[in-house]
Amino acid sequence: MDLELRHLRIVRAVADAGSVSKAASTLGLAQPALSAQLKRIERALGGTLFERDRLGARPTRLGELVLARARVLLPAAQELQDEAARFVTRPSPGFRIGATYGPVLGGLVDRLAAEHTVSTYTSWSARELASMVELGRLDYALVGACGDSGAPAGALLWDSISLDPVFVLVPERHPAAGEKEVELADLADEQWAVTPGDACFADCFAMACARAGFTPGTIYETDVATCAHLAQVGRAVALCQATHVPEPGLVMVPLAGAPLRWRQLLGRHPAAPDATWVLSHAKQAHLDSVRRNPVYSDWLVRNPSFGTAP
Repeated sequence: MDLELRHLRIVRAVADAGSVSKAASTLGLAQPALSAQLKRIERALGGTLFERDRLGARPTRLGELVLARARVLLPAAQELQDEAARFVTRPSPGFRIGATYGPVLGGLVDRLAAEHTVSTYTSWSARELASMVELGRLDYALVGACGDSGAPAGALLWDSISLDPVFVLVPERHPAAGEKEVELADLADEQWAVTPGDACFADCFAMACARAGFTPGTIYETDVATCAHLAQVGRAVALCQATHVPEPGLVMVPLAGAPLRWRQLLGRHPAAPDATWVLSHAKQAHLDSVRRNPVYSDWLVRNPSFGTAP
């Protein structure tokens, strides 16, 4: 006999009630039927789950193990069932969007919310967001990946929104602050600040530095505000997306030759609503962020072959 959720419910009911007879009453079953079912469960699991006497039923060591698992699995299964029901019966074409740090989410929400209900969820982990979409907890995931890498593995459908160069943030007093662009090799002696994530950017950065002839020194992996602060006080050079708007006291400088590139991706559940329409708005939101950034716009004029299309 294969173990099923209903068997775990029986084990939990007996433990909660403290006796087979009380559990039978709670479950709406005859006591002999419940006792017979419990024996079948015990045979399937290979041991006795409860010590039974005139005082009631107490879990054995095996019973405690099964009960501990049941108290985790049963609520999780119920949550999944409830979430699936909400997903299927959702009355309005709303959108649930998860995102890592990037330039698209704000503009996309602004566009979609004009006509639809929108909810958001943020995480540094692209894998977490992809998992939530696969489970039906989100409709879409906005994530980033190194320009040379493919779409994340898994069951989701992925579309490219854009491909952008990676720039650096330096304080206004930095020697590179007045330059149109800076060679990565000229920053070999710097310390670095980057935002976290579970993609391959750290490896891509290390390889770009190796091609430039050096190994990067200290790398501070932290949130956006701390990256900006470390750059402002001259503690580190911060790597940033080209659509980033510099904080006061900082200058964004392109890296010559675009040795690092970052791709914006939109992942979706196969049943996600209005996929083509949402992708179109995501691409437009990205273009809006490009137009708002004079450094990036100027760089694109000087590098027309790069573009921002995926």
